[in-house]
This record gives sequence, C-alpha cells and structure tokens, in this order.
Amino acid sequence: MRTTTTARRVLTSVLATTLLAGGVLLGQTVTAEPAAAAKMTCNIGQLRHDAQAERNRAAQLRGLGAHAEARKALANANALETRANQCEDAENNNSRPRWK
Repeated sequence: MRTTTTARRVLTSVLATTLLAGGVLLGQTVTAEPAAAAKMTCNIGQLRHDAQAERNRAAQLRGLGAHAEARKALANANALETRANQCEDAENNNSRPRWK
C-alpha cells in the first residue's frame, strides 16, 4: 500500500516538472524570431558561376569514366541553379504581396 502512494507522488511530480519545462520551452519558441524572417542575401551571379563549374566538373568526370561522381556533381549543379532561381524570384517578387 505504501509503495503505490510513493509511486503516485513521484509520477505526479515528474509529470508536473515535465509540463513546466515544456511550457518554458514553448514560451521561448513563441517569442523567438523565426529563422525564415531573417534577412537573407545571396549572390546570384556567384551561384550560377558555381553551378557552371560543377557542370564542367561533371562532364570531365563523365569523360574519365567516373559516372557516380559525375551524377553527384550534376546534382550539386542543379541544386545551385535551383537556389539561384529561388533567389532571383525572391528579389523580383519582393515588392508585391503574395496574396495579390
């Protein structure tokens, strides 16, 4: 009988502590500035230049017979090109609201 009372007290205190800690963390995340709201700049010309350099490296690797590495370099070039397009779109659409 005594062990159930002790276990109940321990579980209640652990639950209360967990809820309190979760509330503190939740309060901090609500008041913190979101990462997406931070001003981010990117150099579109540099991104496109790096993408072209990766494409050249992929072609060279393909010529040497390293097809797996060439695919990775081409995927990296595509990612850089996509990032450059996203940055360019963000700059072009920055002046008008998205809901119009």
